Parts: sequence; structure tokens; C-alpha cells
Amino acid sequence: MKSMSGFALAACAALAACGGGDRPARASVKAGTSAALDWRQVATRADRDRLRNWRTSWVAAIDKARASGNGAALAAESKLFEPDRALSGAVPPPGAYRCRVFKIGANGTAARDFTAYPYFDCRIEAEGDVSSFFKTGGSQRPVGLAFPDSDTRAVFLGTMMIGDEKAALQYGRDAERDMAGIVQRVDEKVWRIALPQPRFESMLDVVEIVPVK
Repeated sequence: MKSMSGFALAACAALAACGGGDRPARASVKAGTSAALDWRQVATRADRDRLRNWRTSWVAAIDKARASGNGAALAAESKLFEPDRALSGAVPPPGAYRCRVFKIGANGTAARDFTAYPYFDCRIEAEGDVSSFFKTGGSQRPVGLAFPDSDTRAVFLGTMMIGDEKAALQYGRDAERDMAGIVQRVDEKVWRIALPQPRFESMLDVVEIVPVK
């Protein structure tokens, strides 16, 4: 594995001793080990369930947002929100990116059915046979790894860093911080991480990832 940046190292540390569901901790995210590359051996039982039901969650979130009058906003970013749109080259190449989060389908009385947040800086790094994704600043910073699954899909597992934390919480230790999603390319230079059933506010989060110009 190549030398890693601090955030990429945090991503690996967050997943370095995680277990799936009721299985003992086992997976190290080092290149060349089959367990490291099989996201099913790393994901918690709850996250395997979330990913198994990703399409049902996606359709329900879009339907709820559209029913509450957000059809035009959804249509404006239609490629991002089509659940079955997936092109080859699922994982973005290493480099600097601009990312933004869309929250779709309210989960809670204080939430809205469609919210688009401003762009923030993020990075993709190659870590052997997996890739790390991390937000480079801010009070809430997702950090994790994209595991290969097929040419049109990778699986993201990670955690949320909060405040002035210097290291990511180990994945699987706090279900409220765990993140699980699907990484796909949806246009020539546009990727997304779709996070079904996130812990707070929404039924679906979609993270748009585009290169820094």
C-alpha cells in the first residue's frame, strides 16, 4: 500500500478492525487480502441490510420528494437521481474534487423532503486495491473506503468525523456514525455516493462528486 495522507490513513484506521454483524473482528484493509476486498466481510449487519434494500429506499425517497412539490428540483439533476443509471468506471480517479450533498425524503418532522447543500472540497486517494474518500474540512467530515464490487458499482463504508476530532471513529463501533452507500459514475465526469436510509433527517442522501476545474 502506498504512503497515505492523514485523512486516508484515518479511513483505513476506521475500517481496520471491523466485523460484519455477529462475526468477530477480522478485516484489515490491506491490498492483496480477499477479506479486505469483500465489502460483505467488512460491513455490519445493519449496513448490509441497508445496502440490500437500497433500491426500495431510493424509490420511496424520490416519490416522497416529488409528491411534496420537488419535481422540478429532481428533474434538474435527473442523472444524479436515477437509481439504475450506472456507467463503467464506478470509482473516481485519485485527485481533488468538489462535492455536494442532497437529502431526499424527510425522515423526521423538522426535515424537508428535498435539500441541496453547497459544494465542499473532497478528495479521492488510491490505497492499493481500494480507494479512500474524505471531506477536507468542516465540522462534519465523512471519511471511508470504496470497495470494488463491479465495473459499474463500488461500495462505500465509512464513518463521520465531527468537530475537532483528529482520527476517525472505528467503523462498526457507533452505528450512529457508520455510513454505507453505493458509488457509481453517472456522467462523463460525474460520480455519486448514494447512502440509503442514513441515520438522520432523510431517507436517501446523494453525494455528487465532480473534479475541481
